[in-house]
Amino acid sequence: MPLSSNGPRIAILGFAIESNRFAPVSTREDFEARAYLSGDALMTDARSAAPAMTPEIPAFVRDMDATGAWIPMPILFANAESGGPVEHGFFTHTLNVFEAGLRAALPLDAVYICEHGAAITTASDDPDGEVFALVRRIVGDAVPVVATVDLHANVSDLMVDSVDTLISYRRNPHVDMAERGADAARVVRELLAGGAVAVAHLRMPVCAPPTQLLTAPGTGPYADMIESAEALLDDPRIINISAVAGFVYGDTPKNGMTVIVTTRNDPAFAKHTALDLALPAWQGRSAFSPALTSLEHAVEMARDAGANPRLPPLCLADVADNPGGGGRGNTPYLLQALLAAGAQHVILGVITDAALCAEAHQLPIGASFTARFNRDENTLYSDAFEAQATVIKHHAGQGIGRRGQLAGCRFDLGPSVLLKIDGIEVVVISNRHQCHEPMFFEMFGLDIAAARTVVVKSRGHFRAAFDEFFKPAQIYSVDAPGLTSPVLSRFDFQRLPRPVVPMDEMDAWEPNVRLLAKRKIT
Repeated sequence: MPLSSNGPRIAILGFAIESNRFAPVSTREDFEARAYLSGDALMTDARSAAPAMTPEIPAFVRDMDATGAWIPMPILFANAESGGPVEHGFFTHTLNVFEAGLRAALPLDAVYICEHGAAITTASDDPDGEVFALVRRIVGDAVPVVATVDLHANVSDLMVDSVDTLISYRRNPHVDMAERGADAARVVRELLAGGAVAVAHLRMPVCAPPTQLLTAPGTGPYADMIESAEALLDDPRIINISAVAGFVYGDTPKNGMTVIVTTRNDPAFAKHTALDLALPAWQGRSAFSPALTSLEHAVEMARDAGANPRLPPLCLADVADNPGGGGRGNTPYLLQALLAAGAQHVILGVITDAALCAEAHQLPIGASFTARFNRDENTLYSDAFEAQATVIKHHAGQGIGRRGQLAGCRFDLGPSVLLKIDGIEVVVISNRHQCHEPMFFEMFGLDIAAARTVVVKSRGHFRAAFDEFFKPAQIYSVDAPGLTSPVLSRFDFQRLPRPVVPMDEMDAWEPNVRLLAKRKIT
């Protein structure tokens, strides 16, 4: 029963970032640029018409609001665009904020944690586990703790051990974040009503590149696993099933595709279900190796599409420079190759270059100038280059998403500019962000449907928003250098639990299912 007659007191907190071991260090400023919300500001944003935060917490709040009285105890939600390891001092400060806020909020009836699940810091391989364990230590074993994580989380034993139910996304692109937040509210209410929970936890020796982890039907063994899991969700024995793909670029000992089955006190069924989901995916493991389009062939197709209107338009995904996976959003290789080939009727974006945007905003519309890309960036693959460009339009970079993952959410790309370089219209932004929203182009007046080739710096989330323009057969993942290249042999992995597919040849695997009997909640 709730401790308060006005409804359960439920704390809300989260530390959400996907960390790429090979990208530059992420700092407090990266979180403040995206979402760093505490106390009343967290609840105000969660209940706003167009939140800045990701959709899980707003959906959790809406669902709780709709089902009776409750007392939200907002602590802190810190979220950043995917980047490198988080500066450990900032993470330690965040833990301190969590601890102080939780202790001040006691007594609590439940806690909802909203994380990404693939964080690392400059000193820790499992900061998500540290957050989960901190919460459990403060609130004790009698308080239900429920967490949501991204489909690309790297799930540690500590994470699973510290919460009653761990819920991951089931869609890639991630168009179901709000649904999973609502699931968390449902599970919290069930746990508050009492009952025993049994969990099966199984990690697979699979560390696939994100290009192989789409969830549309027929796209591979991971999609099949998700489909099979969803077919079981109406079984009254099931509380939740999470098939978590993982994020290989985290390069941690906890990497590996993970299945977590949470049941209503039925450990045998939990174990059986976890094995039934994992083994078919293991049998289809050859599909976890990427199939990419060479840079040369991609450019040839773009040149031909621009010259021949009878050919279908195409979308080229610069998957190796995906800011949504830690890429810097500024590698020049595809743009340079398209310019060299004389490709026409091309839209390309979004390129992150704050210095170039600042210069272009000082110039009048129609001005011609030498655009110097990456003058201030010296990270790997951020090669500097110059091109003659014309300023077409300035924009403050703020808007609301129209479709897909960002639908209804506020975004802020910072001062932005549309440049024309020969036959290519290039959108340049100040705040690093992957291109997964048509508004990133449309706010400049660009007609996506009229373009012959559209180039996006994104791995896969754009598919949920650009599907009104391109069928899957028109989309090509291009093989170019970058911090998120699907060609995993290009990275110096040091911490992965080898051997793993697809980097190593593996003919056999002996599954090890961990069974956890969670305490009875009264």
